[in-house]
Amino acid sequence: MVRSSAVALASTALVVAGCADEQTPGSAGAVPSSACLLAIDDVIALDGGTFIMGTDQGYAEEGPAREVSVDSFFIDASEVTVSEFAAFVTDQGYVTVAERPLNAADFPGADPSLLKPGSAVFKPPLSGPAKDFLDWWAYIPGAYWLYPDGLDRPKAHPDHPVTQIAFEDALAYAAWKGGRLPTEAEWEFASLGGAEVQPQSRTAPKEANTWQGVFPVVNSQDDGYAGVSPGGCYTPNGYGLYDMLGNVWEWTADHYAPRHIDRTKNNPKGVSAEQSRDPNNPGVPSRVIKGGSYLCAESYCARYRPAARHASDTGMGTNHIGLRLVYDTDPRM
Repeated sequence: MVRSSAVALASTALVVAGCADEQTPGSAGAVPSSACLLAIDDVIALDGGTFIMGTDQGYAEEGPAREVSVDSFFIDASEVTVSEFAAFVTDQGYVTVAERPLNAADFPGADPSLLKPGSAVFKPPLSGPAKDFLDWWAYIPGAYWLYPDGLDRPKAHPDHPVTQIAFEDALAYAAWKGGRLPTEAEWEFASLGGAEVQPQSRTAPKEANTWQGVFPVVNSQDDGYAGVSPGGCYTPNGYGLYDMLGNVWEWTADHYAPRHIDRTKNNPKGVSAEQSRDPNNPGVPSRVIKGGSYLCAESYCARYRPAARHASDTGMGTNHIGLRLVYDTDPRM
């Protein structure tokens, strides 16, 4: 995989932010359940079915809406946790993309500090209004999955979803676990939780970890969390899946294009690598991420809906992108 993170942060930050279009402020607030079901280790069997994928009422990249079907599959009830990823690292001696130094020859004239291992971290402006995404994203040397906010910040909690995972890292973990990343269609089918109609409201769902307040300067933390929350802190959807919306974005297997141009009806897998394109990050390989994160706010973006989608640079993680696996056969057998 090509890693474009440090030197290309100016172009990448818009992508990792997942909030490219300002929205009108609205009412806040996700409300957590009374107790978190920590470290949920469960797999849910989903019967295949037909549904309307995408919407023509949201952002342009979410359309066109069309009827598709997916086969039966199994899916993790919650996002992969830090402790689960740690077991993989220990067993395989795996080194994530964020821990690998960049080659100075690939970035002539670059600031040497930006060539150190590290990754993108959300940094709220200290004061005054934020002008653009560069005001709240920074490349932090030393940031990686165990210290997702940097080495001077607390270590990641074992029950939190793992972040700072590049696409290559997600694939490696999935192969070790005997699963795979979901297609966008599978992810969206699971996220709907059996609902027959795509939610259209841009109001933050009450049962999701989102940003409350004026993004990115004021987070009232009405839901009790300024950042990621442990798995199981919010009521699951109709299929028993936790945090399909909010908390952290989740990788899918599909290449990104700014519209749904794959017309395959049965088990669509998105566009080919040659057809993939992210207008905000031209020339950089990108995949679809889904679900929104704790940084999605009514005052700035509304991508905490099943149909919402965004592009992410495959060569870089952030501290609000994680993963969830699916399986073709029951992994518990």
